[in-house]
Amino acid sequence: MTSEQVVDGRFELRERLGSGGMGTVWRAFDLALERDVALKEVRLAGTDPAVARKTRERVMREARALARIDHPNVVTVHHIVDPPGAPHPWLVMELVRGRTLQDRLASGPLPPAEAAAVGRGVLAALRAAHDAGIRHRDVKPANVLLRPDGTPVLTDFGIAALEDASRVTATGGLVGSPEYIAPERLHGREGDPASDLWSLGVLLYAAVEGANPLRRPTAAATLAAVMAAPIPPPRRAGPLAPVLGALLVRDPAARPTAAHLDRMLAQAAGDQAPPPAHAAPAHAEPATGTRPAPPRATGGTRLVAGVAAVAVTTAVAVIAMLAIALPAILDGSGAPAAGTGERTAPTRANEAGAGGDEPAETPGPETLLTPAAIGEAIAKFEAASGGTKFAQLTVYPDRASADAPAAGRRAAFDNYTYEKGADAAVRSRPSVAITTGDAVVDLKTFAWEALPALMSRAERTLKVPEPTNRYVIVRAAWAFNGDAPTMFVYLADEYGGGYLAVNTEGKVVRTAPADS
Repeated sequence: MTSEQVVDGRFELRERLGSGGMGTVWRAFDLALERDVALKEVRLAGTDPAVARKTRERVMREARALARIDHPNVVTVHHIVDPPGAPHPWLVMELVRGRTLQDRLASGPLPPAEAAAVGRGVLAALRAAHDAGIRHRDVKPANVLLRPDGTPVLTDFGIAALEDASRVTATGGLVGSPEYIAPERLHGREGDPASDLWSLGVLLYAAVEGANPLRRPTAAATLAAVMAAPIPPPRRAGPLAPVLGALLVRDPAARPTAAHLDRMLAQAAGDQAPPPAHAAPAHAEPATGTRPAPPRATGGTRLVAGVAAVAVTTAVAVIAMLAIALPAILDGSGAPAAGTGERTAPTRANEAGAGGDEPAETPGPETLLTPAAIGEAIAKFEAASGGTKFAQLTVYPDRASADAPAAGRRAAFDNYTYEKGADAAVRSRPSVAITTGDAVVDLKTFAWEALPALMSRAERTLKVPEPTNRYVIVRAAWAFNGDAPTMFVYLADEYGGGYLAVNTEGKVVRTAPADS
């Protein structure tokens, strides 16, 4: 046996298990403790001393991150080998016998219940990491190991961002796999636990559908898809569809809490009992009821907005540096630009909207989805922001949010929220709304009096028999409407949803039923 086959005089290399972005993983035998371990050989990129130093820092970060977590769904680190003068460091870790989720998916998609069980285990690992102040930032099938009994184990924390450590990526670099990166990270917003939940949502989508919905032929096209491309409605997700809908919304504040997500996954997995030890930390909330209600947001969070295919379809504008990639990502015919005649605040009903449809019965005062209630919300947003133009407006039955230009910052926006019955709207945070440059619109230019008729038309044409979610989104520009301001009327249930795209005059310019 040569010295190259024994690391640090103790760990005998037995079998190469695989390679990744940070090096090679070996099965090795610990000669001192007489047990099998996994040895991660971290090859330093290039010969630049600064790069080598940063890579070593990343190795130490991974070791510290894992050492801070004691959880059955997180791979355990035993030891670090980094002697002075050595060409590269090694991590000595628990050897998880089994295969990766990526290997498993190569033989076909998972049944929804099985995927939900895997997702619940990965979520448990993420909750343990988040409780320790760690963000994984690269949740994907290749980083999920499956024990022989199917228990998932999350590994490769090499790019995890510790709250108490500085970032050590290359200058201007973005770490993570493009098709699993959360869209807010492309806006430069790091450190949000909800970003890992987006990645988990993409992982689960790929697990049940057999393909990643955001992967494109090039990295640039993939990043553009992450920013703005519609996510196809899941076809095989079954009871997992509400989970995908809750996670794959581009506003991180609208994603569910980890505790609520655990309950949703438990139901999708057919498990109504309290989660086992490997599935969630001890502080997880118990599952209740037969169908989890959407989380009710407080403070700066928003209500979850239904199924992903509905919630993201309208986000088709992308930042300028990726604009060239969009034609290859998005398809569909554009509609002629609409007129933008000025209107007064929406306070009256009118039978002329929505292409001649009869108006629906006006919803009662318990919802914001009425012309008068939306007019009041707009007035609150104008008072709070000090302006009359916005990049986006979203209205749910019980709350609304709007993105207003940030003072002194071109193409930057602040998000304001308004709760039904509140005295005023409040600024919640900087916005991650996807807009076209600094496009804004006066919300009073829309024919809000047509909304009852539009809601009635949506009920008849969107093929959502028993909708459980209704909401309206306004965007200052939409590519398929000639970059004109556009309103979207959404209906969704736990299996999917659809929308009407409407111009400022209240005329429908596109219909996207739930099965389209």
